[in-house]
Amino acid sequence: MAEVEEIREVVRERYAGAARSVQEGRPGCCGPSGSGCGCGIEIPDACGDATFGPGVYPEEALKASLGCGNPTALATLNPGETVLDLGSGGGIDVLLSARRVGPTGKVYGLDMTDEMLELARRNQREAGVENAEFVKGTIEDVPLPDDSIDVLISNCVVNLSGDKPAVFREAGRVLRPGGRFAVSDILADPDMDEATRRDMAQWTGCIAGALTREEFERELLAAGFEDVEIRETHRVHDQAVSAIIRARLRAA
Repeated sequence: MAEVEEIREVVRERYAGAARSVQEGRPGCCGPSGSGCGCGIEIPDACGDATFGPGVYPEEALKASLGCGNPTALATLNPGETVLDLGSGGGIDVLLSARRVGPTGKVYGLDMTDEMLELARRNQREAGVENAEFVKGTIEDVPLPDDSIDVLISNCVVNLSGDKPAVFREAGRVLRPGGRFAVSDILADPDMDEATRRDMAQWTGCIAGALTREEFERELLAAGFEDVEIRETHRVHDQAVSAIIRARLRAA
């Protein structure tokens, strides 16, 4: 437990610093000098999407998009659905999703970092999005009721947790039976070396804490998911790849 808390605090400080950088006018992870993430789907499908670019949403929401992903490329979102974004950062994935589910739907953004929550809420106000809510909490202990979510998304976040089985259990708890899990994340090569695994800079940079493909699938199945689909997209490290992972919670 002490190790989990230590990892959480280091991650919290790393992403609080990222939020402060954006507020001070410096680029986030996807900016010209961004580094350490490299997660998400292929850039042409994400940051190049016309629904994502400047003039559509607040510039700071774009700069704080630490994974450069687009939730509409991960999961088809339907009007009226309720969506949860784990580790919502500056809020761009929440704002994009809110547009897709429409006024009868709702999108929650979950983040543990006060600085990111402040930035996301400001971006929400500037975008005029009403069907979204940003809540404080950890991805291992989501402050939402059982069976309350239709679609769970995240962009390069699961790998940051020090207790991944808890993340998958919480995903299964908050999703309704048949609910959809659709995330982009980092997968470690099976032979990732121990020096990389122990490097905290590599952990906060989305690499060292990554599960292997087999581990990710095993954890999803153990948490009650089925129809697991894993598609590798591009290599982000000499010992890790970015991937899109989809699954469905088993019906009751």
